[in-house]
Amino acid sequence: MDIEQFKLNEKTKYLADMYLSLEKEEKIVLALGEDSSMKGLADDELKKIREQKAELFKQMESILTVEEEEEIFPDEVVLEVRAGAGGEEASLFAKELATMYGNYALSRGWTVRTIDESKTSLDGYKDASFEIRGKDAYRDLRYETGVHRIQRVPETEKSGRVHTSTASVAILPISKKVLVEINPADLEMEFSRSGGAGGQNVNKVETAVRIIHIPTGIDVRSTSERSQLKNREKAMRILAAKIQILEEEKQKAKVSGDRKSQVGTADRSEKIRTYNVLQDRITDHRLKESWHNIGVIMAGGLGPIVEAFKAKEGPKLAPINATEEVASR
Repeated sequence: MDIEQFKLNEKTKYLADMYLSLEKEEKIVLALGEDSSMKGLADDELKKIREQKAELFKQMESILTVEEEEEIFPDEVVLEVRAGAGGEEASLFAKELATMYGNYALSRGWTVRTIDESKTSLDGYKDASFEIRGKDAYRDLRYETGVHRIQRVPETEKSGRVHTSTASVAILPISKKVLVEINPADLEMEFSRSGGAGGQNVNKVETAVRIIHIPTGIDVRSTSERSQLKNREKAMRILAAKIQILEEEKQKAKVSGDRKSQVGTADRSEKIRTYNVLQDRITDHRLKESWHNIGVIMAGGLGPIVEAFKAKEGPKLAPINATEEVASR
């Protein structure tokens, strides 16, 4: 059994040390067992030692398995929403989607923090990003990535015509381990004052950070923290996640051949889900399933849709729509 892998991990190191101590003890008892008068006692002791070793090994394997699971499905994500086609109505829809995910997260006992937001004159979102933390956050939300479409009569529409608007959603998994190396020479940083409420410090000190990754054009902004250093650290983590997604898409493109088929553009014709307000129906076009009670779902009751994806989970449902569009923001 290879114990070295467990010694390298902080969570299992102490268990590995206990395992190695038992191995030394085992050798001593084996030597004692060579004396026929001690064999019976030695056999009993060996049985206990080997049971303890087996239990320790099981614990160490379990800890590493959980860590591997957390890397695949981290408990921290960044939710990004961006208004697509439809003007002001699209920005209002983007904000409604952000509120829906925020309420769902709170109902799960997760925490939600605003990273950055850009609002319109009607208080909609041009684009916004949020940090969501909680058990199974990525596992539950990963299929939300893509273009969402809403069909309804806007409050400002006097003739009663139905408008169609879109907003793009991105769920960005934030892993504890940084899987990509970023050359500092490839970065361009800008610092500015954070907008909105936050006290005198926010208004007078340039705490907001914007990082541009020159080779890819990826643009990340963080304004939620009260210090420039913390905003820079958060922006770098998000940037690393976006670059990782981009690299994964490049690898997929080599296999699939046609990368354009995986690109989301926030256009009306490219969608994963339609919210039809007049018919009180939400339809997911990947599952080919619909749900009613649109008001309840938009208020945060996303559970039935999440559960439907879990029930039919598989490689064909991998959330590839809008991945490149997400990474290029």
